[in-house]
Amino acid sequence: MLRVSANKKSLQLDNKPFFYLADTVWSAFTNIELNDWAYYLDKRKEQGFNVLQINIMPQWDRSVTKEVVYPFEVEGQYFNIDKMDERYFDHAEKMLEVAQEKGFIPALVLLWSNYLPETWAGNMEKTPYFRKQDVRKYTEKMVNRFKKYNPIYLISGDTDFLTENVVDYYLRCLEATQENDAKSIKVLHIKRGLKNIPEKLLNHPDLDMYFYQSGHNLQYQNVAYEFADYFYNESPTRPTINSEPCYELISYSRNLYGRFSREDVRKVAWQSVLSGAFAGISYGAHGIWSWHDVDSTFGSDLGEGFAPPYNWRTALNFEGANDYGFLKEFFTKENLIELTPNQQYLINDIADIRISESEDKIYIYLPVNIPLSIKGVFESSDDFAIDLENRVNIPIKKKTSEGITKIEMTSIIKDSVIVLKK
Repeated sequence: MLRVSANKKSLQLDNKPFFYLADTVWSAFTNIELNDWAYYLDKRKEQGFNVLQINIMPQWDRSVTKEVVYPFEVEGQYFNIDKMDERYFDHAEKMLEVAQEKGFIPALVLLWSNYLPETWAGNMEKTPYFRKQDVRKYTEKMVNRFKKYNPIYLISGDTDFLTENVVDYYLRCLEATQENDAKSIKVLHIKRGLKNIPEKLLNHPDLDMYFYQSGHNLQYQNVAYEFADYFYNESPTRPTINSEPCYELISYSRNLYGRFSREDVRKVAWQSVLSGAFAGISYGAHGIWSWHDVDSTFGSDLGEGFAPPYNWRTALNFEGANDYGFLKEFFTKENLIELTPNQQYLINDIADIRISESEDKIYIYLPVNIPLSIKGVFESSDDFAIDLENRVNIPIKKKTSEGITKIEMTSIIKDSVIVLKK
């Protein structure tokens, strides 16, 4: 059973430390055939992933290979939740059975924001809505159907909180989830750039974690570490995860030319976990989240206006997924179930450089290779740097004088993590 650790900062599975490493496959239930699903799962299992982020409902901006078929009958602008397509949910269950057999935990979105009126996505009026009076009943149906797979429940998907009406939708969903699966982990998935959660939800005793989204806007990638720090210091204390960093090779949002590279997505991951969001990290590949196939169409005019994805077979082999698997392996090996972000070690105050400490070590993420001076005396001969591009350790040279340790520039071409014993 997955639960929050006693320190309220990390997770445990069956009483052992658990680092949440999710792949983002929002469109699984609508787009993926079972034989492709098994192939995909085996690949991600090899890479160390243990969670799958999936939208229960059709992902509104997914890649489309066939006509949109909703799992509930549509009457006017709304779903009739009493008229349910059992075949849709039978297929979803088969997928979850296979995933569970292979050791994955599903993280299931109950209410993606486009299915609610008065959210940023709902206001586009591209899809039907749930009626507020149906939310409890819908949630009960979903939770009782899927709880055998021990999921994490994402009460919301990519949401904002523009009105009290929206907040009330999510309160009803959260409370119904708790009533029907009390021991489950429940969390809100919120939109890029949003950190202020309405008080009714923030202080709700049934909310177990904080998710934030650094997202796909090139201008605001600094929120990866800024929001990690914000939620690390938020009250109540809860484990924090960057649940949607920039996806590998997704284009910059708002139709800006360019795509996020392997190095970009690796940078965001390390900045997040060394700034307070160390309960885990989510990964996304542009072509996997939307499940893009040879004959798919993709609506670049929907949502944030992304350029077309890669074929899922290509996206499955993006190298960044292995970088994220390495990050999880490192955290597990170092037993990093509690870290304290501490930028006070830095002398040059470059915000992109992130530092956290455990009881006996400090960990420095260096996105660009430079000589580095930090406060403190670090004289261990066992100190080293990790070349994150090649995932190898190399020795470092350093000198200490007057309470300052000067670390010489290494031969590493790209980003690195420096590990120093106290």
